[in-house]
Amino acid sequence: MSENGKIRKPNWLRVKLPVGQEYAKVRNIVDEYKLHTICESGNCPNMGECWGAGTATFMILGNVCTRSCSFCAVATGRPNEYDEDEPRRVAEAIQLMGVKHAVITSVNRDELKDRGAAIWHETVKQVKLLSPATTIETLIPDVKGTWDALITMISAGQEVVSHNMETVKELYRQVRPQAKYDRSLEQIRRTKEYGKRTKTGIMLGLGETREQVYQAMDDLAANGCDILTLGQYLQPTKLHIEVAEFIHPDLFEHYREEGLRRGIKYVESGPLVRSSYHAERHVNV
Repeated sequence: MSENGKIRKPNWLRVKLPVGQEYAKVRNIVDEYKLHTICESGNCPNMGECWGAGTATFMILGNVCTRSCSFCAVATGRPNEYDEDEPRRVAEAIQLMGVKHAVITSVNRDELKDRGAAIWHETVKQVKLLSPATTIETLIPDVKGTWDALITMISAGQEVVSHNMETVKELYRQVRPQAKYDRSLEQIRRTKEYGKRTKTGIMLGLGETREQVYQAMDDLAANGCDILTLGQYLQPTKLHIEVAEFIHPDLFEHYREEGLRRGIKYVESGPLVRSSYHAERHVNV
């Protein structure tokens, strides 16, 4: 415990600053093509490692989200950006970087009738056109039950479709006030029924109990989730929800084993794990 009463960050959460030639190359391409990455907007602790390996998670449909989740570092407000040329630029950047596995995500665009599905579809289509050997994971937002938009989002040829639950059911009102636990589960189930490899992520350290984590795993397995990522929640600013607990690496390993035992095919679990961490491993599970 530190002097101001907050829990002190443990040694296992220390990360290296992003440096190196490959990092600089990715940085330049992202800037040149005027692209957004969740690596930057979400303050991801693995940005140095991933960019250093020549990979990045691209964020389409702008960098202002219509949701105001209490954990997220992405700016919230009324978006004014809708760039129909964005799919081309993302595809060209991925081709230039020589990415073997691309991860694409987006902010929530609740003000759009199709939730941004047309841009989603065109982006995946353009990436496949320019880089047919590149596999794609799309980390898609909550479509608020607009199921025709979901089909448009997931029908362009991506190999993995991810939608993050973020937390256990009991903490949804506090952590994701504009989302619904059961609706996100249904979105994963519908994605699986469409024939896609499904994936989700949950943050730990928000005050959840072990029993609540186990229940979330059971719910995910029952709704067809193939891949689960578990990582430590880190408070991005003083305005966001505080960390309730820093989870020890041994407990993360326990949760990994529990997830597998409860029927999830692949579980990536560790303090620094984020949704797209080691995403290239999730294509063939």
